[in-house]
Amino acid sequence: MQQSVDQIADKVMSAGNGAKIRVLAPVVRGRKGEYSKQIDGYRKSGYSRLIVDGSEYNILDEEVSLDKNYKHNIQIVVDRIIIKDEVERRLTDSLEAALKLAEGLVEVEVNGITSMYSTKYACPDCDISIEELQPRMFSFNSPFGACPECSGLGFKNVLDTQKFVKWDKSIDEGALNVGGWSMDYFNYPKAIYESLAKKYKFSIYDPVKQLPKKVLDVLFYGDGEKVQVNKKYADGVINFNFDGVANHFMEKYKSLTSEFMRGELSKYLAEAHCDVCDGKRLKKEVLGVTVGGLNIFEVCALSIDKAYAFFENLQLDETQQIIANQILKEIKARLGFLVNVGLDYLQLTRSSATLSGGEAQRIRLATQIGSGLVGVLYILDEPSIGLHQRDNDKLLSTLERLRDLGNTLIVVEHDEDTMRKADYIVDIGPGAGVNGGEVVVAGTPSEVMACESSVTGAFMSGRESIALPEQRRQGNGSFLKVRGAVKNNLKGIDVDIPLGTFCLITGVSGSGKSSLVNEVLYPVLQSKLNGSEEKPLNCKEVLGIEELDKVIAIDQSPIGRTPRSNPATYTNVFTAIRELYAKTPDAKSRGYGSGRFSFNVAGGRCENCSGDGIKKIEMHFLSDVYVPCAVCGGKRYNRETLQVKFKGKSIYDVLEMTVAEACGFFSNIPQIYNKISTLNDVGLGYIKLGQPATTLSGGEAQRVKLATELSKRSTGKTVYILDEPTTGLHSADVKKLIMILQRLVSKGNTVIVIEHNLDVIKVADHIIDLGPEGGDGGGTIVATGTPEEVAKNPKSYTGKYLIDKLS
Repeated sequence: MQQSVDQIADKVMSAGNGAKIRVLAPVVRGRKGEYSKQIDGYRKSGYSRLIVDGSEYNILDEEVSLDKNYKHNIQIVVDRIIIKDEVERRLTDSLEAALKLAEGLVEVEVNGITSMYSTKYACPDCDISIEELQPRMFSFNSPFGACPECSGLGFKNVLDTQKFVKWDKSIDEGALNVGGWSMDYFNYPKAIYESLAKKYKFSIYDPVKQLPKKVLDVLFYGDGEKVQVNKKYADGVINFNFDGVANHFMEKYKSLTSEFMRGELSKYLAEAHCDVCDGKRLKKEVLGVTVGGLNIFEVCALSIDKAYAFFENLQLDETQQIIANQILKEIKARLGFLVNVGLDYLQLTRSSATLSGGEAQRIRLATQIGSGLVGVLYILDEPSIGLHQRDNDKLLSTLERLRDLGNTLIVVEHDEDTMRKADYIVDIGPGAGVNGGEVVVAGTPSEVMACESSVTGAFMSGRESIALPEQRRQGNGSFLKVRGAVKNNLKGIDVDIPLGTFCLITGVSGSGKSSLVNEVLYPVLQSKLNGSEEKPLNCKEVLGIEELDKVIAIDQSPIGRTPRSNPATYTNVFTAIRELYAKTPDAKSRGYGSGRFSFNVAGGRCENCSGDGIKKIEMHFLSDVYVPCAVCGGKRYNRETLQVKFKGKSIYDVLEMTVAEACGFFSNIPQIYNKISTLNDVGLGYIKLGQPATTLSGGEAQRVKLATELSKRSTGKTVYILDEPTTGLHSADVKKLIMILQRLVSKGNTVIVIEHNLDVIKVADHIIDLGPEGGDGGGTIVATGTPEEVAKNPKSYTGKYLIDKLS
C-alpha cells in the first residue's frame, strides 16, 4: 500500500518513548553482483554501516567482498534513533534519505522487529506495482482493467478437439489436418509427426482414437521441447518448436484477415474458461484491491439482496466512513430499487444477454426510480412478464410509488391485478387484428367491468372465466425422471414428470424453472430423440426417454426472419393451395404448374420486385424507405399469373384473406380446410394467410406453431415444451391457448409448461413448484402434485396465490 513519509513517521513514533529505531535503505534486494563500486559510493556519501546478507559491516574499517554469482541483499543503515519527543523531525529527514536511496522503499526496525514501507503503488515485499487507482481500472470493458488474456470476457476461444479431430482416421490419413485451405499454413508436415511418434513410441498409422491420453496431450498442446526433424529437402537434422496442433491452429486463426475464412473455421472453436483471470475478467492487480475483505468481482458475484446486506453491514473506521458515506448511500439506494422490483435473486455479474425481457425492463424501471424525477411520462410494455404473483405485488408497489412522486404511467398490460390497481383503463377492441382498433370503453376499473361489450371487463367482473377441469389426469403410468439436476442454482434435484399429463413448472422468479426445463431436460431429450449435437452435462441421468418419440419446444420466436415467410408457408398449407390453382382449367390451358404460383420462384412472380411486393429505396444517411412495387402494385405476381382464378379469386386474393374467410372459402377442400381451421381454432381467425412473419407478435407466432402441431397426425408420444406461453396474451386468448394444450394432451402427449399465470396453473394435471426463493435461495422442489395439493402446502408461494383461484 502506498504511504507518505508523514504516515510512516507517525506509525514509527507510535512505538513510544524509549523505543530503539533503525532506519534502513534496502538498496539491493535479491540480485547478483559484487557491488564494490556502489559500496565505495555509499562510503564517500558518509554512510558507515551496511547490512549485507544479514551481517552488519562498518565500511569505514572493513572491506566487503561479495561473490558475483550469488544473489545478495544490502541495506544501508541511514540512522539509529531512540524515540523522544524532539526526534520526529530527525526521523522524517532520515526516512526521506532512505526512500531516496532505495527508490521509494524503506525498512524500519523497531526494537528488533523490521517492517517494510513503500511510497510507490507497489508491494514492498514482492515489488509488484500498480498505478494509481482509478475507477476505469475496475471495469472489464476498459483496457486498463480487463484481463489481457481474455480481453475482459472471462473466456477465450480454443480449438474444440472433439469437433476438429477425425477420430476414426490416423495421422497419416489427415486426422489432425484442416482441409480446404493451404496445408502448409494450418497443418504440420508429416515429418514432425514421425519424429514425435519415434520419441513417444506411437504409430502415425493407427486411428487417433486408439492413442494414449499422454500422446494426445502432446499432439494437441506440445511438450515444451523442440522436435528433431530429418528434413528431406534440407541438409541434416533441424530442430522444430512443436507447440501442439491446438495452439498452432489458434495462432494461425488469430492471424487471418479474411472474415469468410474465420467464419468457416469458427465451427472448430469452443469457449473455454480463462485460466489467467479464472473467469473473473479483470487483471490480478485489480482483483487484489479489497473492500470489507472482498474484491470487486466477489462483490458483484453476490445476488442483489446479499450485495445489499454486504454494503449495509460494511465496517469502516471514522475516516473511511467520511470518504465512503455518499458512495455507499448511492450504492444501497440503487440495490434497494432492484430489490423492490423483484430482482433480488439476480447476480450483479449476470450477462444482459441472459436476462428475460421482463427482467431487463424492470432493471430500467429501477434506474428511473433512482433518478427521482417528477412530471415524467413513463410508458411500460407488459412489465409483469416473467413475474410470479408474489413478485408482481412488489412491481405494482413500485409503479404506485412512481405515480405518487408526480409522474404519469401508461402501461400496456393483460395482468388482471395490474388492471385492478390502475386509476384509468383504456380498453381497445372489440376483437383482434382487422376486428380491433377501436376504443371499447375508457374509465375506472369498475366502469370497464360494467361494460357489456368489453371482453376485458367480462373477465375482470367474472362474467367470463377459465373453468377448472372436471377431473385431473393421472397420466399413462410412465414417468420422465430427471436425476441430479445441477444447472445454475439447481441443487442436484430429482424430478418426476408424469407422462400423458398437462404438467406445470412453477415457482417465484429466478427459482430455477428455466434452468430445469430449458437447460437440463430439453437438451437431453433433444439429443436422444432428435439426434442433435447438444451435450447434456447438467444432470446425472434422465430415465423414461424410451417412452417418447420426439420433443418439440414451442416458443414465441418468429416463424420466419423475412417478409417472405407467412402463416400459409409455415403451416405448409400454401403448397396445397398452389397445387389447387395448378389444377384449374386456366392453369392447365396455359401449362402452369404449382411452381408458377410461388412468389419465391421466377416465372409467376413479379420480377421487378422479385416477389416481395415492395421495393427498398436506400436513403443513404437516413433509414431505408419501402414503397409498393410500381409494376405489380404490391401483389407480388405478374399479370399472367393473376389471371388464373379459383372461385373468382386469384392467388393474391387468397393470401389477402383472413384465416376466418379462408375457412369458408376452402370449406369443401379438406386438405386445405383442416390446416386452416386449426389456425382459426387457436384464435388467429383475424390474421391474413399471407401476413408477413415479421409483423406477427410473439404470441401469434407461438399459436401458429401450435396450430401446425395440431394439424399433424399425433403419435401420442410427443413432449411439448413451452416457456411462459401466456406472455402478451389477453385472458380470452389464454382461454383458447389452454384449450389447444389440453387437446394435445388428450391425444396422449405430454405438455410441460413454465408459467406464472394462475389461470393456466389451476387447470394443470400436475405441478412441480420450485423455490422457495429466487437465485441462491431457490433450486429445490417445494411442492408437487395437483393444484389442490400444492395449494395446501404452506411453504409454496404459488400455492398461497392459487387458493383463491380454486375456490
